[in-house]
Amino acid sequence: MKVVRSLLSLAVMAGGTLQAQQATRTEPIAGLRANATGFHALVGARVVTAPGQVLDNATIVIRNGVVAAVGAGMAPPAGARVWELKGLTVYPGFVDAHADLGGDTPPQGGDVGPTHWNPQVRAWFSTTANLKDDTTRRTALRSLGFGAALAVPRQGLFRGTASVVHLGDAGVRERVLRPDLAQSIGFSRSFALGGTYPNSSMGTIALMKQTLLDAEWYGRAWGAYETSGRSILPPETSEALAALGKAVKGQQPVVFQTNNEEEYLRAFKLASEYKLTPWFRGSGQEYRLVDVLKGRPQPLIVPLNFPDAPNVANPEAASNVSLADLRHWYLAPTNPAQLAANAIPFAITADGLSSLNQFFPNLRVAVARGLTPDKALAALTTVPAGFLGIEKTHGTISVGKVANLVVSEGDLFTEEGAIRDVWVQGTRYGVTRAPQVDPRGTWTIASEDQGTFRSATLRLEGPLNRIRGTIEMPSRRPVNLTGVRIIAETGRLEATFNGEQLGLEGAVLLSGSVRGEEFFGWMSLPTGTDANYKGTRTEAYQGPARGAVAVKVPKIDLPFIRPSMEYGRSAPPAQPAAVLVRNATVWTSGPQGKLENADLLVQAGKVVRVGTGLTAPAGATVIDATGKHVTPGLIDPHTHGGVTDINESGFAIVPEVQMGDVVTHNNIWFYRQLAGGLTTTMIKHGSANPIGGENVFVKTRWGSLPDEYKIQGAPRTVKFALGENPKRNPNRYPNTRMGVQEIIRDHFMAARDYEKEWKSWEKTKTGLPPRKDLRMEALLDILNRKLLVSSHGYRADEFLALMRLTEEFGFKVQTLQHGVEAYKIADELKKSGVAAVVWSDWGAFKMEAYDATSYNARLLLEAGVVTSLHSDDNEISTRMNWEAGKLLRSGVSEVDALHTVTINAAKAVAIDGRIGSLEPGKDADFVIWNGNPLSQFTKAEQTWVDGRKYFSLDEDKVLRDEVAKQRAQLVQAVIAASATEAPAAGGAPARGRGQGGR
Repeated sequence: MKVVRSLLSLAVMAGGTLQAQQATRTEPIAGLRANATGFHALVGARVVTAPGQVLDNATIVIRNGVVAAVGAGMAPPAGARVWELKGLTVYPGFVDAHADLGGDTPPQGGDVGPTHWNPQVRAWFSTTANLKDDTTRRTALRSLGFGAALAVPRQGLFRGTASVVHLGDAGVRERVLRPDLAQSIGFSRSFALGGTYPNSSMGTIALMKQTLLDAEWYGRAWGAYETSGRSILPPETSEALAALGKAVKGQQPVVFQTNNEEEYLRAFKLASEYKLTPWFRGSGQEYRLVDVLKGRPQPLIVPLNFPDAPNVANPEAASNVSLADLRHWYLAPTNPAQLAANAIPFAITADGLSSLNQFFPNLRVAVARGLTPDKALAALTTVPAGFLGIEKTHGTISVGKVANLVVSEGDLFTEEGAIRDVWVQGTRYGVTRAPQVDPRGTWTIASEDQGTFRSATLRLEGPLNRIRGTIEMPSRRPVNLTGVRIIAETGRLEATFNGEQLGLEGAVLLSGSVRGEEFFGWMSLPTGTDANYKGTRTEAYQGPARGAVAVKVPKIDLPFIRPSMEYGRSAPPAQPAAVLVRNATVWTSGPQGKLENADLLVQAGKVVRVGTGLTAPAGATVIDATGKHVTPGLIDPHTHGGVTDINESGFAIVPEVQMGDVVTHNNIWFYRQLAGGLTTTMIKHGSANPIGGENVFVKTRWGSLPDEYKIQGAPRTVKFALGENPKRNPNRYPNTRMGVQEIIRDHFMAARDYEKEWKSWEKTKTGLPPRKDLRMEALLDILNRKLLVSSHGYRADEFLALMRLTEEFGFKVQTLQHGVEAYKIADELKKSGVAAVVWSDWGAFKMEAYDATSYNARLLLEAGVVTSLHSDDNEISTRMNWEAGKLLRSGVSEVDALHTVTINAAKAVAIDGRIGSLEPGKDADFVIWNGNPLSQFTKAEQTWVDGRKYFSLDEDKVLRDEVAKQRAQLVQAVIAASATEAPAAGGAPARGRGQGGR
């Protein structure tokens, strides 16, 4: 009885741990209550209470998982379990704002119940309701110092809700700190979930838009059902749409996981359009967007996923490495520092690493490359705690906050320090043990066993956590030890070395123990026998116990350029107030025709006048173009470059998909097109669908962000495809040309029915409100001639069949693209007002292209059809003047030939009101050529877009020199970094690594 009273008294002294167990938990205790003390005193440590705040020789008192006191020189309170931490450092426990703890693997056979029609939409999944994480992952993350994390699901596009949990070993009910805090969205589909749509990046964004619209409608529809007194049939039940209700109202954050800087831009645009509250798990490429990110308050969580060093082992390998890869290798480790320097708040996550073992090496590299230790600590503690709304209990070491602590030997940010313990809510978890011995120094060892050595010198040096050494026989060269390590639990040293100096073929395994100044142990020889040895220390090691982080990467002053690749620009070119091009042969492609010894005047990015003897305004940029030719900027009305994907083939009919959603500025072909005088292109959806996605017009504004390439206010066009391509998917209807026609007809009829439903509801406002269907809306835009049809097709009969559909439904076909047999129906094209966009001389590369002729364009022009050339190819788009020049051999005049890549191309895609000719009021897109533009020997000397000089041969030479300079510097940096043992700017040597349809 006295023993029981003593235990109860101790419990009261410890702050009531036993009573609190039952007062705050619902599960009854089975058997005796746990009586481990929750009363601790950590004494003598260097305590970093918060970033930039340090206490020496400090004491931390913990009661019941909470910090009860912290201060320098404090004596431990009576009754506390004392932990002597002299020589160690204590940090606040880290917080990971984007952690993968597992537990969301889809069940065999797929998800069940009324979830969502698309398996990639799992917004219903709750990490709280399904908290059964991978113990191994949790332990590994905790061993890095993380005491709390946002557990984020990973399956699908809409992935479910993320919850804040602590990383201790308590039961799941006790570990949840903030249940279902945020929705999670990613841009990469999960193949394990199945489903065929979407299978492209633009299809992914289209599904995201539709799902967000549906979630908003879902709430209204159920509200209407309840308001009616349940007198009407309810809407469908969808757990996914219900789960998104708060998010679409802006009441729940949405975490976007991005894989590159362009996905960040897409996510931000989507969140802005749909009024979401976004957070972003970054990609490590944010240094490319510091000008965009600056001033944005949304939470940003960045990984430390630095790339491996590129392979520059020989000249051929080095020449195959792009400048983009070299720059990313060098700049990625500076990503956190650049964010900090620009006052962009961010948290650091261990997510995104191929191995968690890379976390601390990469963190230290980031610090060595400019991130201050205080900023690094803040990115692991106070910043993520603030993002997750747990800053009142986590992030610093202060009275009343949860006792989440990291105990380390050494500085975790500037030294190769080691974590000894991690405390999570007052519970200690051991991580590593300090070595029980220090074997470093010079030893003389000997063995009396046959086949070994009579005497040898063993040298052990370096930091204890990265010890290295050599063994040397008399009159022999030293042999490096490999795999040297100290076993903390036993105090033994293990290593291997090459047995050649012993006359043995193979490796010798050495194991030994240190006792004072004596060293003894045994060797396992490659002969299968063992040998004993012993020795004494003859010289002590004088170096530090821990290695400092030494990243021996030469400092290179790399300029900021966009895109971060060859020929990237540091800023958009200036737009002079006025530009006067004098004394050139000007091909206006307009009513003035071709003018000799003429001038072109441009002001504020617009053509003002073309004529002779024009006067330059004050301050104008004057260009002497004597002997040169000036044309409008060339136009290619059919390309597929400059976007992330080309086809969305998950469904046959996908006009809701928009190519403008996935324009990429990381596209070297834009620069090459500028060098060929191309200033405008229509980037088209591929030909895998009877009705594909909406196309996008871009100008080659090299060095801009994706949306800045797009021509605002351009006409809208949609891709149709006839013939072989849209019917060749064996797993999808249609599989015949007849089916292509019928599925188009059926969807148009569905769109008219959809329109009737909306009009009926808007008139009566009774029943369930209809939902906005982006696919039906796009089809209605086609039918109402707001979205013009640009149709892929080869054969004459296929196009005539499409024209019969236009007669039935009244939509507008703007262009027939490819049109290998267009010459057969030239009169029909002229009568229907359809432009022909064709090749100069392609044909017979497949059966439906067999009946081709190089006179196609001439015959169409002679019939009065608006006729343009196109490339359908990245490389050909860089020399569209050559394609026009080919027409001369078929009898087309020079002026008409040039029209096929200027004004006719603009007319073909209904944008001739802005571009295509040098006429007053039009955009100042023009090219200065060093000769006749239709000659293959002619070069574009200058290419101007919107009155800005985006390309010139002179600047190109400067850029080439800059590319060569940067490459040389970066290759040398890789070599210098690879010569060290440090992980350098990116890590280990690189591994080897290795476009729609016509």
